[in-house]
Amino acid sequence: MLSQIAGRQAERHAEKYLHRQGLTTLNKNYQCRFGELDLIMQDGDELVFIEVRLRSKQGFGSGADSITYHKQQRLTATAKHYLTQHSRGLNQYCRFDVISVDGGLTCRHVNWIKNAFSE
Repeated sequence: MLSQIAGRQAERHAEKYLHRQGLTTLNKNYQCRFGELDLIMQDGDELVFIEVRLRSKQGFGSGADSITYHKQQRLTATAKHYLTQHSRGLNQYCRFDVISVDGGLTCRHVNWIKNAFSE
């Protein structure tokens, strides 16, 4: 329960951070049978699927390091599902970003990794 609360807090913190960087929120916590996308945002002409990772201790690697190949496959499948349900133009460029929020509940540091992986 505490980890869910901390995770949602990290997602809110990441969303606010990205708003300050000029991105616009399109959807939050989009779920389908393939998985969940934490944030879906617009960055200029690009549609951005964002995975938020909360790291309480730095010694275990970054949030991006915790995204396995299997997790990438699930995120990609979920993004494809989103695109079929919310067509925003067939030629729109999409990317996958990772926001690593370090510091546990205090959310002390945000690391934004653009194009963290590709399909």
